[in-house]
This record gives sequence, C-alpha cells and structure tokens, in this order.
Amino acid sequence: MIDQDTRYEAVRSRDARFDGEFFFAVETTGIYCRPSCPAVTPKRQNVRYYATAAAAQGSGFRACRRCRPDAVPGSAEWNVRADVVGRAMRLIGDGVVDREGVGGLATRLGYSARQVQRQLTAEVGAGPVALARAQRAHTARVLLQTTPLPVTEIAFAAGFASVRQFNDTIREVYARTPTQLRADAPDRSRAVAATAGIPLRLAHRGAYQAGPVFDLLGRELIDGVEELTGASGSRIFRRTLRLPYGSGIVSVDEAGHEQPGARAEHRGGWLDARIHLTDLRDLTTAVGRLRRLLDLDSDPYAIDERLRADPRLAPLVTARPGLRSPGAADPDELAVRILVGRAEAARLVERYGKRLDAPCGGLARLFPAPDALAGEPGTLGALARALADGTLRLDAGADRDDAEAGLRGLPGMDARTAALIRLRALGDPDTAVPGDRHFSDSDAWRPWRSYARQHLDVEGQL
Repeated sequence: MIDQDTRYEAVRSRDARFDGEFFFAVETTGIYCRPSCPAVTPKRQNVRYYATAAAAQGSGFRACRRCRPDAVPGSAEWNVRADVVGRAMRLIGDGVVDREGVGGLATRLGYSARQVQRQLTAEVGAGPVALARAQRAHTARVLLQTTPLPVTEIAFAAGFASVRQFNDTIREVYARTPTQLRADAPDRSRAVAATAGIPLRLAHRGAYQAGPVFDLLGRELIDGVEELTGASGSRIFRRTLRLPYGSGIVSVDEAGHEQPGARAEHRGGWLDARIHLTDLRDLTTAVGRLRRLLDLDSDPYAIDERLRADPRLAPLVTARPGLRSPGAADPDELAVRILVGRAEAARLVERYGKRLDAPCGGLARLFPAPDALAGEPGTLGALARALADGTLRLDAGADRDDAEAGLRGLPGMDARTAALIRLRALGDPDTAVPGDRHFSDSDAWRPWRSYARQHLDVEGQL
C-alpha cells in the first residue's frame, strides 16, 4: 500500500513511476489526473486518491484533458496478484464483462457475482460494471480521436449497448460530447480509416528494453503467423490474432519514445503500434493481449531494485534496466508452441491454421484453435482437448496454481514444460523453471524470479 505522504510527493514531483498505480482528483476543479500531470500542483487538502480511474469517475470526477489519465499503463499490481481481485482485473481488461457480463466474469472466477462485486469495490473502489464502463470510454476516445468512423459505429465497437448510453458516458467521463472529444484530438492528422489500422501509443512506465524482447520474438517466429522486419533498433513485429469476434493483425515498432518532460529517473514512454481488426469490438481485447505479450504493465523500478540486491544479478540489471519478461498474445497458442517446439508448431499452422480472408505481406494464417488440434495424438491432443472443453484454462483470469496442476496432470507433460507455460502463457512474474542451472538459488529473487531468469537468458547463462 502506498501511504498518503508518498502519494502527494509523487503528485508534487510529477513522478511518472506512479502513473497507473493510483489516480488523484482535485475537489475544487472536479478533475482527476495521473500523478505526472503537468498542471499546477493542487493544495494537499483538496486532493483525493483512487486506485482506479473508474473509482474516480464513480465519485463524480472527469478526466483531465492535459494528462489523459485513461491512457496510462495498467497497474502492475493486477499482473502480480494471484487472488480473485487480480484475476478479475485481468479478465475485465480482456473484455470479459463486455462479452459475458458480470455473471460470466463470476463464473470464470468461481465466485458469485455478489462476492466479486464486494471484493472489487472494497479493493479498487469500483465494481466490475464501473470498471468495464471506464474501459469502454477509453476505447471510444481512442476511436474518436484516431479514426473518422461515424459516432454510431464507434459506440457499438467500444462495447456500449446503445448510442444514448455511449453519449451519456462520454459526457460524464470527459465533460465533452463525442463530437467535441473528436475535435480535441491532440493530432488530428493521425486519424486514419479503420481499414488502414488503428494507430496507438502503448504506454509503459520506466525504461523499456525493446531489443531483447524483439530478439526473443524473432527467435520464436512462425512463418505465416508472425514476421519481423527492419534492422535492429528499428524493427517492426507483426502478427495475426484470433479474437472473440473476428481476427486481427497487430504491429509494433521497436523504436520507442520517452515521455516528454519527465525526469531521467522517472522516465516512461510508449511504443507505436497499429491494429487492423475485422470487428472493432475486439479492440480492447487486442490491445490487452499485445500489452501482455510485450509486458508493458510491469513495474521495472520494483523489479530492478529487488534483483540488484543480488551481487550476481546487479551488473546485469545495471546493463539492462527495465528488462521485461514477455508473455503471450494468445495463451492457448503459446502453450501449444512451448509443448511442441517451433518446427512442429509451423507444421500445425500449415495444416490446421485458418487462412486470412485478406493476407497482408507475409501474414496469411491464424494459429489453429485448440479444438482444431484435439484429434492430434499424445500430449498435444490431451492439451488441446483440455483447452477446448474448458477443463484447463489459461486465460487472463486463470488461477496459476490450478492451471499448472492441470498441465502437470496431462499425460506426458513434464514439470519443466508446465513451468515454462506458466511463466509465459500465464504471465507469472515469479516462476522458477526446473532444470535451469540457477534453479536452486532462485528463492533469493522472489517475487521476480521470471525477470531474473530473463536477465540470465539474455546473458546466455541458463
């Protein structure tokens, strides 16, 4: 928990390290902001703090037009926590409430809807409906300010049930009409037709070592599903995605940008991305999955501080501050890829992968869904059937311990493979992998063993 003194000091010093970790609102203006907002620092007695943007909105505050608090990185806490609140926040971020309602969220978590409502409200100050509403408002703002799509199309693409609900929410959250919000776009020239892809800035806190992430993605490439072009330092990674309503192609540029005006020790920034979708309702889900793949919501300050305390890791952390532990754009897909290896995964794509209606460059197929692989023999077939029938869940809200136990219960699944799936597909920040040379020493690196492993892997010490 961050105490009040630390929070106010973060606001006073415009500390971008805390962007997304909490929000502050000013009672005299009715506005809520991110900690690094460049506006004049409010008096302490006028400031209130919130764990989420939804909680601030629920208390009647509107989003600041200068710092755009809805565009901050996600809180690292939700990725780390294994309890029901952390799992719920990850599922809401994946769009589950919009697709399946609060009942669907509760079923995935194994709790009643009332229990989920109570725990989320107590922990983050807002229930699942309010959290999903805040997310829809952000999606709508992105579409309004980056595409020329008609307002009616944007309303339903963002997940709103009606145009009236959309209009009311935009006015309440931003104190602007949709038309006014579109006119307020910081760079109207960025607006492009949806067929050309939606341009996005994927924010992160702290330093971001894009090179090792793109190196790993390059080593794992599967032709037809992924491609990496350009020279080191300016590469572009592109891949196809199976999504709830359709399919998509996402691309992200290795060359990042630093947040302007931030102190060196508080630096954060963003990666430029573009997303092409067959159904715009998949935007929130696609963004969330791309963020998990690139590990954009982690807290490099906490991770580096802990790992630097180990003399063996200290020089590695100093050499690569902000090194990330990449996750998965599609957990089911990555589980299959870890199990069978790259060459066999490429064969599966060629045999079972659905062809895109409109191939783009070298991207022509989707990785096959689990049900398409259920007839395969051995461990692969067992894994695919468990994923297809829901007896094994690797989605954003999966219980990591239960998932690993389910994996290890599959015939032919060894402990090392199950741990690697837990680390990557489930995005667990604290996984020790049996068989690693430093496995016996890894307790000293808790709760960031996955990141320690990444440092050692980059150095070729695994």
